[in-house]
Amino acid sequence: MENNSVLDFYRNTSLFTDLGLYTAFAKNLSSDIETLCSLLRHQIIHPFDLKDEEERNDSNSFYGDMTKIPKTSLIYENDLFPTAIAMMAELLRRNSSFTIERKIEDKIHVCCRETSILLIAILKSKNIPARTRCGFTHAVSEIDGAGDHWIVEYYNEIDNKWILVDPTMCYDSETLEYFHIDYPLVDMPRNQFIFAADAYLGLRNGKYQAEDIYCFSNPKTFGIKAAISELFYDFHSLMNHEILFCQSPKYLKDSNYELTNDEYLELDELARLMLDPNQNFDELKHIWENNEKFRILSGGMNH
Repeated sequence: MENNSVLDFYRNTSLFTDLGLYTAFAKNLSSDIETLCSLLRHQIIHPFDLKDEEERNDSNSFYGDMTKIPKTSLIYENDLFPTAIAMMAELLRRNSSFTIERKIEDKIHVCCRETSILLIAILKSKNIPARTRCGFTHAVSEIDGAGDHWIVEYYNEIDNKWILVDPTMCYDSETLEYFHIDYPLVDMPRNQFIFAADAYLGLRNGKYQAEDIYCFSNPKTFGIKAAISELFYDFHSLMNHEILFCQSPKYLKDSNYELTNDEYLELDELARLMLDPNQNFDELKHIWENNEKFRILSGGMNH
């Protein structure tokens, strides 16, 4: 049985997941996780798919005819809709019919982070403990190795366990076959996702090589820098603070990720605790509250 104080913490919303006046609307959406993931997936176009010229011109793609999308639309709308309430408001502004039949021109163009926070916001509206998790997966890989990815972890109170869900990859069966996904996306085996702490410690102890782990930055970031970036995305997510892709602790940016031995040892301990965030929740919360350099961010207007 999970600690009630931990579950209560993840029932709470953050500045990114609070749905405000849309909470009642979200609460009335389906509580079946598979139905809910399918519904959300039909509200969103992933920018990677929109950038793919072949897919964009294929009227039989998962999304349908993407040539109907207005030329003025941004490929990435992440900066416009960084919060769950912003996404929900824009979706309903474009079309108040929140169904899987949403027209392609009325969908928003956001990535795995936004898809995941929208799902946990809806789950939280139903009083279900939920959090985003960050790490790496082969399912999104364009090359050999594992690419950075955000997924969802929610607590099933009937089975008394945390369950992993990947709402971003809820495509049709043909697309899933292309990605070699043969496991349930609404109850992912844990060996199908490399949590950020596992990736970081694995690189530190030689389990992984630099080319095994990368982020979809431009250009791509490989190895320990990629793992550290995801480590802090995941740490902030575990603290109900689902930061943006452009944000990272200022001390890392100031040093260009060139860390001292003591700083690496500090991250080793953080990662070790994050391997079991429920068991080590109090210690992680203590670090969050007392080590301000892990909280003070750079990115956007904060240079």
